[in-house]
Amino acid sequence: MRFAFLLVSFFLSATFLLAEDTRLSQFQTGDDNRGFEGVGQLDIAGTGFCTGALITPQVVLTAAHCLFDKDSGTRIDHRTIRFLAGLRNGRAQSYRQVTRAVVAEGYDYSNATPTTRIRMDIALLELERPIRDTRVKPFLTDRLPMRGDNVGVVSYAHDRASAASIQEVCAVLGKQAGALVLSCEVDFGSSGAPIFQFQNGVAKIVSVVSAKAEMDGQGVSLGANLQQNLEGLASRLNAGEGQWKGQSGARSKTILSGQRSETGAKFIKP
Repeated sequence: MRFAFLLVSFFLSATFLLAEDTRLSQFQTGDDNRGFEGVGQLDIAGTGFCTGALITPQVVLTAAHCLFDKDSGTRIDHRTIRFLAGLRNGRAQSYRQVTRAVVAEGYDYSNATPTTRIRMDIALLELERPIRDTRVKPFLTDRLPMRGDNVGVVSYAHDRASAASIQEVCAVLGKQAGALVLSCEVDFGSSGAPIFQFQNGVAKIVSVVSAKAEMDGQGVSLGANLQQNLEGLASRLNAGEGQWKGQSGARSKTILSGQRSETGAKFIKP
């Protein structure tokens, strides 16, 4: 793992906070994922996947690095990406192809400084048409949480690709160079997964999963700075940016539940 060397040893209360986390549990039934149907799997040309979440009926929030080829470092054709909202056991509540995509201003996939790359690791994807299914509701976004706050994460991963999983309570351990350091459990495929803070029963997205790292021998996750990047991204998308300017990409194909691909965005970062 590229970010395994990132040690964040100066958060003294980390061990205590980690002990209070709830376990990661997979959505087994429709009742389990009720209210989270707006979280979906991003099938990337049938070669891998990330996680994303609706923030409007036609816009998905995810990690910027999901739009880059892990070997060449070049942008992939975002038109080969399909958003599978509420995917569970091979069935999506709704699905749409991506038509436009913008990444955070200044994001550089090849940047050798991990925290700089992680802080800016945000992208917005516009879908071919809005999702009007009343069960698939977009999420509100909110400010960055503070150290000691509790958050939750809903994500897909390579070993649990058939349905999303939730960790309802994990801790904000602090910030490093603007990137959030969290005790949440993540793995390959979790890139772009929404990090939620729950306020009066309402789940609001406060960050997205960018990478995982190690702190005092414990696995931690790292979240992008949503507050710093989101407004500018939305303005650029509204201004008509994000059209694909490269060569036509291959036709997208969907990975069936339980299948595993050995290439693509699933194995770029978590």
